Amino acid sequence: MEASTRAISYSDKSKFYRELQSEVIGMCEPEWFANLANVSALLKQHLPQINWVGFYLNHKEELVLSSFQGLPACTRIRFGKGVCGTAAATREIQIVPDVDQFPGHIVCDSASRSEIVLPIIRDNKVIGVLDIDSPILNRFDQADADGLKKIVDILLEKTIWPPNFT
Repeated sequence: MEASTRAISYSDKSKFYRELQSEVIGMCEPEWFANLANVSALLKQHLPQINWVGFYLNHKEELVLSSFQGLPACTRIRFGKGVCGTAAATREIQIVPDVDQFPGHIVCDSASRSEIVLPIIRDNKVIGVLDIDSPILNRFDQADADGLKKIVDILLEKTIWPPNFT
């Protein structure tokens, strides 16, 4: 499916995320690597005020860089380290209003000021995280977390993941 090139208005976040989720449903294929690439591109295209979006995948309790949009990034992050590793270790969404105030924040892009990271959990195992950075302080809120969580859920549902992914 060809992705829409039209802008989606961000003024009403719940409507924005419903439209974005519909696009994700329409573009998902069974292949995990294609879905991660397309979803990172779609989020970069439509989310305002972000400078990096991508996925890290679990390989033996270490997050390894996967599909992303933005400047080159950290290749490996251990569980429990930085915002991504904290999300993976705690299995909880991390909304960080100011990355400079997050203990142990790992700087990949010095322009990033705030961040949201969502763990991706399948069969009770963390298979990775969705990481989004912004050059704006306090960029992300609970509405973003809720909308992005539904996108992660769509990915989990629509994708055929390798049997021993982690």
